[in-house]
Amino acid sequence: MRLHTAPGANGSKPIRVMVVDDSSSVRMALSKIIHEDPELELIATAADPYIAAEKLRKDVPDVLILDIEMPRMDGLTFLRKIMAQRPIPVVICSSLTEEGSAMMMTALEAGAVEVIEKPRLDTANAVMESKMIICDALKAAAHASVQGRKLRSAPALTTVSPRQTADVILPGLSAHRVASARAKLPKTELVICIGASTGGTEALRDLLVTLPADCPPIVIVQHMPPKFTYAFAGRLNACSRLTVSEAVDGDVLTRGHVLLAPGGQHMMLRRRGRSYYVEVMDGPHVSRHRPSVDVLFRSAAQAAGPNAIGVILTGMGNDGAQGMKEMHEMGARNLAQDEASSVVFGMPKEAIASGGVDYIVPLDKMGPAILKAVAGTATA
Repeated sequence: MRLHTAPGANGSKPIRVMVVDDSSSVRMALSKIIHEDPELELIATAADPYIAAEKLRKDVPDVLILDIEMPRMDGLTFLRKIMAQRPIPVVICSSLTEEGSAMMMTALEAGAVEVIEKPRLDTANAVMESKMIICDALKAAAHASVQGRKLRSAPALTTVSPRQTADVILPGLSAHRVASARAKLPKTELVICIGASTGGTEALRDLLVTLPADCPPIVIVQHMPPKFTYAFAGRLNACSRLTVSEAVDGDVLTRGHVLLAPGGQHMMLRRRGRSYYVEVMDGPHVSRHRPSVDVLFRSAAQAAGPNAIGVILTGMGNDGAQGMKEMHEMGARNLAQDEASSVVFGMPKEAIASGGVDYIVPLDKMGPAILKAVAGTATA
């Protein structure tokens, strides 16, 4: 096995990765993907947690990529041991099955930073998308706040494929059309639009439990693979006073109801008269993601304008920054999670830098801040 040892981007130290998976073909595929990215370095692979534990005693990686179903010890048990003894960022890499999605949710609650799909090698486009998703997940995890671990400074993401904007899904408004479009929007029920990525599963749970059962309708994009969002919606539904479900194309927004974008599909807010519904659709990755926060936020800017409240939570990268700026220009009130409470202060930081954020709020105060924005009395 050839290990990648080249310097990282801009001369920085590469992110050191260990792969733990019982499939030799998956280990080989992941090793190749890591080797081809100059910001990553493969330091070891292991066929099961016992072998991995021996290697961890000699060398601790920046990120561990871990399968769940393995011989001798399952990945969930190993994850819990790691988080109890020496916390390091862990990315779960699993086959996408409905049956396994509940276990993936348990892994995130146990401390895993990300859940991703095992690499797909069936087509050239699938290979390119898998490389982008896996490398981005490893880099996000390396910069995540894990108990007892010093954070690395987050670099700009390496371009693996063309970084397409929301224009490929929904054309934006030109500057001279914003004022007239905003003036034509009728007064409607408020809509809360939330975007999140790394660390967002736990942040969303902590946020939604603070909101009342009669809260204005909420639409959410959380970066997550297909088939996992259904189980995630079920978890959120069980722990909050709100009704939470995975969005289906054409779903109408109602008070007290939360719609979560399905993994692998974009979700847009649409208006019919004074009511709203969602359009769920396929399409290319936007800002390196599908679903994309930028797609949701741009659609909210155009459909709801000042009737919308935007919220950007923890996550790496810049997805949502442009869309939040457009929401702001159309009169929406926008909130961003602060750095101290973010697992990764990437997406909020970029949204703040874009000029689209009105209030910067700690996660434990985000619920009350949203309700103040709903009442039109939000304060910083």
